[in-house]
Amino acid sequence: MQTWKQRARQLKEETYAIYIACKDSRVPWYARVLAGIVVAYALSPIDLIPDVIPVLGYLDDLVLVPLGIVLVLKMIPPAVLAECRTKAKAALAEDKPKSWIAAFVIVAIWLGLGILGVIWLGHILKH
Repeated sequence: MQTWKQRARQLKEETYAIYIACKDSRVPWYARVLAGIVVAYALSPIDLIPDVIPVLGYLDDLVLVPLGIVLVLKMIPPAVLAECRTKAKAALAEDKPKSWIAAFVIVAIWLGLGILGVIWLGHILKH
């Protein structure tokens, strides 16, 4: 059980280090863009696939987010990453960040899908 807690803590630290790195000009632009997307999704209080959906609900948390983090970590220069990890540990000791912009985007996606579903259902019931 302790190993899982350590891994979860490490994942949080890596995510926040990536957040710090995506604002650093020494990181290539493409890595900053991908880092911003991964961090926004990881820190969003709302998931694209809700956790109440069996298996798929946890797929993004257990597979997509860690894969995104690993990919971004490979794009960040090692010296910058080491500096960002140090800053992340210090910052996380104080508070846990959330991305409300990403939450808004995810809610908008679900609303859009809901509206499309209602339109589609209305079209089917007409015929």
